Parts: sequence; C-alpha cells; structure tokens
Amino acid sequence: MNSVGIIGFGRFGKVLGQILSDDFKVSAYDISASDDQIGVELVDLPTLLREKTIFIAVPIRNFKALIKEVADKLEPGTTVLDVCSVKVYPVTVMSEHLPEQIGIIATHPLFGPDSVNKPNGLKMMMHPTRDVHQQFDFWKKYFTSKAIQVLEMTPEQHDRLAARTQGITHFIGRVLRDAGVEPTEIDTLGFRDLLDVIEQTCNDSWELFIDLQNFNPYTMDMIQKLETAISATRSKILKRG
Repeated sequence: MNSVGIIGFGRFGKVLGQILSDDFKVSAYDISASDDQIGVELVDLPTLLREKTIFIAVPIRNFKALIKEVADKLEPGTTVLDVCSVKVYPVTVMSEHLPEQIGIIATHPLFGPDSVNKPNGLKMMMHPTRDVHQQFDFWKKYFTSKAIQVLEMTPEQHDRLAARTQGITHFIGRVLRDAGVEPTEIDTLGFRDLLDVIEQTCNDSWELFIDLQNFNPYTMDMIQKLETAISATRSKILKRG
C-alpha cells in the first residue's frame, strides 16, 4: 500500500493528511477545500474513490448522505475508515449501506488541530468492524508507530465513555464561554485550565458541538446528571448560615 484517500479536508482532515503524508501518497476530496497543504493532492471524488484505503472525515451530520452516495462506487477490495467523534451512529450507517465486500474500520482520533502538538501523548480508538481485507492490524501498527496509543473497544463502549469525557468537556467549555468567563488579573492555575478548556472546545465549530451531543446516544443522560448535580450543589450553597 503506497497511497490513501481522504474525503473531507476540513480542520481534522488536514491534520490527518499531515500525519499520513509522511508515509503515503495522499489524495483528498472536499467540496470547498483549498490546495494549501504540502504533501496532499486535491482530486475530484471519482478519482479519489479509486483508492483502496479511504478515510472519511466529513461532519457527522453529512456522514450518512456521503456513505450512501459512494457506496456503489467504491472499488472492490476497498477498506473505509471513519474518524467520527461518535461511533455507534457511523458504524451503523456503514454496516447498513456499504457492500459486504467493503472493509470497515471504525476509528476516533482523540486529538484535533488544537491538541495534536501538545506533549501529553496522543490516543486513538479503533475497532475492526468488518475487517474483510485484514487491514486492521496494519493500521493499528501504523498509528502506534506514529506515537499514537491505540485503544481497542466497541462503538458502544466508546460512546458511553465519550459522553462522560469529550461530551462533557465540550458542553462545559461552551457553557463557560456563554457565561462570559474570561481571563482576569488574578487568575489561578485552576482557572487557567478552565480557560484552556474554553479555547480548545470553542475553536471547533458549533456544528461539531451539536453533532457530538445529538449523535451520541448517551450524552443526554450525561447532561441531565450534570444539571442535577449543579442544582444539588446550588441548594447546598443556599442552605448556608
């Protein structure tokens, strides 16, 4: 294998392209992308669909339409890897709409444009959903070789955990920004950490935030628990004195 394709060349698609272009010829397709990344060639969709390994990096809300559009146009022997931030939904869509001879590997890189260069170690969830072409071990070893810790788990396990980690982080970040939380002259280290959460989460699009909440079946339960905890804590404060 010496080439790969990426459908969706937005903020994360470009991060993925940067990683892959060190070792592969990378082509990308996006309806609005500009050719501004060294090592990646922008092509039209029919050309990209000739690739045998295709990463799907479109917004979650556009995922189903894209999969249905390309399902009967993929070459035999192709393996599709999605990078959606939720997993039950895209795995269900791919399993239902992609032909049985198309391989499916579910992934969620647990980093993005604002965190890929942070020195805390990178992680990536992976699952061999339909590994008919035995590509899972190759990609697991590849990403491990790029100093990315690969975590194997089912889509259901991922979404349950993600609702309590990524989901709550993005939710808190948006709430803090909308509450007007800003730097001050007396910032503590803990408060600066909160500012970092705001910066990291709110740099992503509002559409991504909404999709993280709406397409993960476990996030509403997380939000309800958070609201209950806020109410309980507020009640304790009101009982003082």
